[in-house]
Amino acid sequence: MIQENTTHTFHIPVLGLGYSVDTPIKVSHLGISSVASIVDDEMIERMRKFHTLKNEEKFEPIYSGAHDFRSRRITAYLDLMERIVNKQFDSLKQTPFETGSEIDRYFELLPETSSLKKRYIEMTLCQDENQKLNLQKDLRGSLKKGAIDVNIMSKVDKLNRDVHGEMLPDEYSDASASLRGFAESTLTSSLILSAGMNPRLYNYLEKFKDFYPDKNGELRKKIILKVSDFRSAFIQAKFLAKKGIWVSEFRIESGLNCGGHAFATEGYLLGPILEEFKTKKQEMLSELFGLYKSALTAKGYETDQIPDLRITVQGGIGTAEEDQFLLNYYEVDATGWGSPFLLVPEVTNVDEATLKDLAEAESDDYYISNSSPLGVLFNNFKKSSAEKERLQRIAAGRPGSPCRKKYLVSNTEFTAEPICTASRQYQNLKIKQLETLEPRPENFQEQFDLITEKLCLCDGLSTSTLLKNNLIKPRENKAVSICPGPNLAWFSKVYSLDEMVSHIYGKVDLLSQVKRPNMFINELNLYVDYYKKDLEMNAKMLNDKKKKYLQKFSEQLIVGIDYYKKLIPQLVNQTETYRAEMISQLKNIEAELLECRLEMA
Repeated sequence: MIQENTTHTFHIPVLGLGYSVDTPIKVSHLGISSVASIVDDEMIERMRKFHTLKNEEKFEPIYSGAHDFRSRRITAYLDLMERIVNKQFDSLKQTPFETGSEIDRYFELLPETSSLKKRYIEMTLCQDENQKLNLQKDLRGSLKKGAIDVNIMSKVDKLNRDVHGEMLPDEYSDASASLRGFAESTLTSSLILSAGMNPRLYNYLEKFKDFYPDKNGELRKKIILKVSDFRSAFIQAKFLAKKGIWVSEFRIESGLNCGGHAFATEGYLLGPILEEFKTKKQEMLSELFGLYKSALTAKGYETDQIPDLRITVQGGIGTAEEDQFLLNYYEVDATGWGSPFLLVPEVTNVDEATLKDLAEAESDDYYISNSSPLGVLFNNFKKSSAEKERLQRIAAGRPGSPCRKKYLVSNTEFTAEPICTASRQYQNLKIKQLETLEPRPENFQEQFDLITEKLCLCDGLSTSTLLKNNLIKPRENKAVSICPGPNLAWFSKVYSLDEMVSHIYGKVDLLSQVKRPNMFINELNLYVDYYKKDLEMNAKMLNDKKKKYLQKFSEQLIVGIDYYKKLIPQLVNQTETYRAEMISQLKNIEAELLECRLEMA
C-alpha cells in the first residue's frame, strides 16, 4: 500500500553539474522536491557568493588552499540554500489567500488528487467568513516544503593531494568530501547515490550519526539509490543494511531513456524492472530489515519498526497518462521529471543560446554518445556549443580540451598520474600512438574518432550556470555541454513552471499537437538501436563471449516485448486506438529484432 502524497507526486531529478544546482531555491517553497549536484565545488562556491549577496548576507570565501575546502564549500552552500528556502517559505505562509499570491500559487500547483488541494478548494467555496478563516489557518499549518536533496555520482571519486603535493587520506577524495559536506550541513533531506556501488564511499557513511535513527526512530539524513535494475539495487541495499544504513528510496531510472550518463542494462526494460520491484518489495523489505536491525543492535541502537522504503521512477516520462499509469499500476510513490524542466528557465540554469537551440531541436539532435571520459554512455546534444567547439578543435589540428578541474581523471596509459581522456594531453599522446602503427589500421579514422569524441564535462556541464547568472570570467571557456534525455525532443518551446506542472498533472497537454510513442516504446527503440550498433561494431570479430552477450541481450528484449504485449490491455487511461498502435509498434520492433538475430546466427 503506497502512502498518499499530500503535496506533489513528482520530483525534479539532478540535471548535470549546474543545471539544477540552485533549483531547490526556486521550487522548494512551493512544495516541489528537487536535487542539486554537489560535485563541482568551484562552481558551487561561485553560486554561493551569488546567492549570498543576492540575499543581502555577508559572503566569506572559502579558498581552494584552505583545509578541507571542498567539503566546507558544499556545507556552506547547502546551509545557505536551506536558509533562503526557509525565508521564502515563511514569507509564503504569511501571504493572503488571493488570486496571484504565492500561497494561492502553492495550492493551485497541487494535483487534484491531493487531500491538501481538496481542502483548499473547500476553503475557496466556503461562504462563512469565520469558518473560512479557520480553514485558511489550518491550510497554512499543513504546508510542506519540497526536499532539498543532493546527488553524488559515486564513481567520480578522485584521490587528492594537499598544497605540498602529498597524498591526502581517503576521506578527502572527491566523493567522500562531498558526502561529508552534506552530512555536516543543517539539511534534513536525502543523499542520492548514483552510478553504482563505491565501497569506499559506502563505508564512509558509517561515520556520520545523521544517517542513523534518532530516539524517535527518525532519520535526519536519508539515502536514496539511483538504480536501473532490481538485482543491483538489492545488492547495494544489503551492503548498506549490514552497516546499519537504511536505503529509504530506490529511484529507478530507465537505462537509456534518461538524461546525463546512460547505464544500459543487459536488455532489461523499464516495465519488467518495475514489475519485479512491485512483486518483490515486501520480501526485500523483510530481508533488509533483518540485516539492518542486527547491525543497529551491534552499534547500540534499537528499532522494531521497518522504516519506509519508497520506490520512484524516472526517465522518459512525457505525458500525464504515462505518469498516472506508473503511479497506479506499479504503485510507485512518485515520478521524476528531469529533461523537460531544461525548457523552464525559472527552474533551471540554461543559458539563452542553449535554451533556444533546445526549443528548436529535432529528434536526431539528441543522441547517445561515447563522449564521457568515464567510459559510460552519455546523452549528448548535437547543437551544443561544446560539441561544436570539439569539432572545431579537431579541424584545427588541436583535439582535446584543457583539463582544469580534473574531476574525471582516470587514465594512466601514458602517465604516472591519472589524466582525463577528454584532455588535450591524452588525445595527443593517443593519436601519436595510433599514427605510429604499421601497417596503418584499416579503421584508422574510426579509432581516431573514438579518441576525439570525448568531451570535457567538468567545465561544460557547469558553464551554462555561470553564463545565465553572469558569473563567467572574461578568459573562461564559454562552451556549454548539455545532456538532455531523448524524451526532450517532443517538447518544442519554452515553458513556465505552472505550465509544466499543469502538463504533468493533465490540466493542460503541452504535446497535444505531437504524435509521440509511449515511453515504453521509446525506450525499447533505444535498446534495439543500441543492440544493432553493438552488433555492427563487432560484426567482423564476433567472438563467443560477445556472441553470447548479444544473444542474451536480444533474448531479454524479446521477453520485454512479450511483457508489454500483455501489459497493453492494462493501459485503461489510453484510447483503444492508442493501444492498437502500441501493439502494431511492438510487432514491427520484434520483427526487426528477430531479423538481426538471424543475421548474427
